[in-house]
Amino acid sequence: MSLTAGIVGLPNVGKSTLFNAITNSRVEAANYPFATIEPNVGVVEVKDERLINLSALFEPERTIFTTFEFTDIAGLVKGASTGEGLGNKFLANIREVDAICHVVRCFEDNSITHVYDRIDPVDDIEIINFELQMADIATCENRISKVEKKATNTKEKEAVFEYNLLKKIKEALDRNINIRSLTFNKEESEYLKQFHFLTSKPVIYVCNIKEEEINDPESNPYFCAVKEYAAKEGSQAVAISAKIEEELSDLPKEEKLEFLKELDIERSGLDDLIVKAYQTLGLETFFTVGKDECRGWTFKTGYTAPQCAGIIHSDFEKGFIKAEVYTYDDIMEYKTETKLKEAGKIRLEGKDYHPKDGDIMFFRFNN
Repeated sequence: MSLTAGIVGLPNVGKSTLFNAITNSRVEAANYPFATIEPNVGVVEVKDERLINLSALFEPERTIFTTFEFTDIAGLVKGASTGEGLGNKFLANIREVDAICHVVRCFEDNSITHVYDRIDPVDDIEIINFELQMADIATCENRISKVEKKATNTKEKEAVFEYNLLKKIKEALDRNINIRSLTFNKEESEYLKQFHFLTSKPVIYVCNIKEEEINDPESNPYFCAVKEYAAKEGSQAVAISAKIEEELSDLPKEEKLEFLKELDIERSGLDDLIVKAYQTLGLETFFTVGKDECRGWTFKTGYTAPQCAGIIHSDFEKGFIKAEVYTYDDIMEYKTETKLKEAGKIRLEGKDYHPKDGDIMFFRFNN
């Protein structure tokens, strides 16, 4: 399951520095299922501690972590929604991502100019939000003009449904409310997917702070302001130091761990960002284990066992019979599958089972 977060931001906020760190940390080509990676895409491994521990237990020939894609979105200026600067490219690229990582500057540095000559991350956020809202309003108006007559004159059922839905969205956008803050039923949510609305995408606000503040981001008033702003719209905010991330990305694994220890932090800002991205997108991980390979697989919360099987191979989903399932916690306690069986900790689950984060599964299927 390939999911992408688009990195956006105004000039001189640390967007390029962060993307450089991501690019330097990218997964080895051998562990990535696609032959080529576009220059503006960074694919990083999700270093799940559970998979590391499983590999230590099973000692497989190879360990394959799940991956996450970050796309560096073209730059933005005021007026992007009307095509200013690289606006059209920016909007086209952002329509294709699953989530938005909005990098905002939360540090003062006279040697690095701000495009609008002030440090105000909330205002920076609203500049980009405004452009996205204007683009969504244009999409609404264009579609409303096409269905309005059918909806008001012939009362065609689907046209009335679409007209009322789009009117609801446009009225919210006119009040500066993003689509992701609205509530829709299942039918409405499915219908809206065709429009690829920009403000419907989940957002993580990435607050770029100074290196010396990394242990106590709450001491940064800019970060606190963004965190409060994010909470009001149901989004998340994460504090990182893009400069530290770039330094970490150049280090071998052992030196990276030592550097993190010196900084007195458990994981890098990039790792924290990936965790937030998983939470935002409703993603979880199941594992397959064995002597040949231990591997993590990303799935969406609510998937059934056959759907998870289909992530490995479509034939697994079509011919699904049962799934042998046990938990990560149980294998770490009992150490071997033999002991798990003796303790009755391995169970068979059918088509209606919804896998949990951390499940270890083996699928039985018909060819």
